[in-house]
Amino acid sequence: MQTFKKILSITALSASLLLAAIGGAEAAPKKEFKVAWSIYVGWMPWGYAADHGIVKKWADKYGINIDVTQFNDYVESMNQYTAGAFDAVTLTNMDGLSIPAAGGVDTTAVIVGDFSNGNDAIILKNKDKLADIKGQNVNLVEFSVSEYLLVRALESAGMTEKDVKVVNTSDADMVAAYKTKDVTAVVTWNPLVSTILQEPDAKKVFDSSKIPGEIIDLMVANSATLKDNPDFGKALAGIWYDTMKLMTADSDEGKAARTAMGQASGTDLKGFESQMAATKLFDKPADALAFAKSADLPKTMDHVRTFLFSKGLLGNGAPSADVIGIEMPDGSVLGDKGNVKLRFATTYMDAAAKGAL
Repeated sequence: MQTFKKILSITALSASLLLAAIGGAEAAPKKEFKVAWSIYVGWMPWGYAADHGIVKKWADKYGINIDVTQFNDYVESMNQYTAGAFDAVTLTNMDGLSIPAAGGVDTTAVIVGDFSNGNDAIILKNKDKLADIKGQNVNLVEFSVSEYLLVRALESAGMTEKDVKVVNTSDADMVAAYKTKDVTAVVTWNPLVSTILQEPDAKKVFDSSKIPGEIIDLMVANSATLKDNPDFGKALAGIWYDTMKLMTADSDEGKAARTAMGQASGTDLKGFESQMAATKLFDKPADALAFAKSADLPKTMDHVRTFLFSKGLLGNGAPSADVIGIEMPDGSVLGDKGNVKLRFATTYMDAAAKGAL
C-alpha cells in the first residue's frame, strides 16, 4: 500500500490554519467540487468512474460539477487537501489522523471503501518465521503503515521495535534494495510485495490479513463542506457504489473494468485481480455500515493513535494520544471532545443502503 508520512509544508499548514480560522462562518452552497486520488487497488475506481461517465452521471443528478484529479504523489494529494485546494481525498485511516486532522482540518470519512487484507507484508530473506526478524535491519518507509504493520507484528510475537533496527527506505527503491546482499528484511505493500516474492529467497512471514480491518482506505471530505453541501456527499456515495457494482461483476463489462483499472495502475488483469483478492472491498453499503459501526473500529483507531503519538505525529508538543478527538458513527469520541478533527460518519453509506441517494 502506498502510504507514508511526510511533514506538511509551511504553506500547506498556514493555509489549513487560515481555513480553520474562517471555517466558523456559514458558507453558501457551491456547485464546483474537487476530488483528489492516487494509485492503489482500492482507489482505482475513482479514476475509472471519472473516465467512464459515472462521476458526471451523479454530479449531474445533483446539479453540481465534480473534478477528479489523479496524483502520482500520494502525500502531495493529502497536503493539497489539507491546504484547502481539494474538497475530498482518498487516504488511509492512519494518514487521515496524522495529516489533515493533525493539521487542524476537520475531516469526515464519507465512504469506508476497503481494508488491506494481505496487500501489506513483512518479507524475510532465507528465513520463514516472524521470530527470525529479531536483531535484523528492517527496510521500510518510516512512519508509514509499513512501520505500523511491523509494530503490530512484533507485538504478536512478544517483541518491540527495540528488537530490530528500522532503515528508512523509499518505496521506489524497495525492490532494488531487497536484491542487495545487505538487505535481509523488508516491509512494503503491493504491487511491490508481489514483485519481491518472485525472488526464490523471499519468504512472507506476516501480512495485513493478520490484523484485519486495521489498515482502512477511505474517501474523506472537509466536514464544513459536507455540512453545507450534503449533495456532494450523496454524489460521492453514488459514484462509489455504482463503480463497485461494475468492478465486481462477473461479466464482460466487469472484466473490462478490472482490466482498465489494472492497466491504469501499471499491471494487467491478473495482477489487479490478485491485489483485489488481498483487499476486503466494501462493494455493498450494508457491509461498509456494519464494519463502521462495529466495536472493532474504536479499538483500531486506538491502536493507530497510540502508534502515531509514539512517533510524534499528532502535532508538536502533543501531551498525549488524546490530543485529537476521533468521532465514531454512534457519536462517541476517542480523545478530546473539544477538538474533534476526524469523524467516521455513516450518513451517506446509509442513504446508499436504503436506496435514498
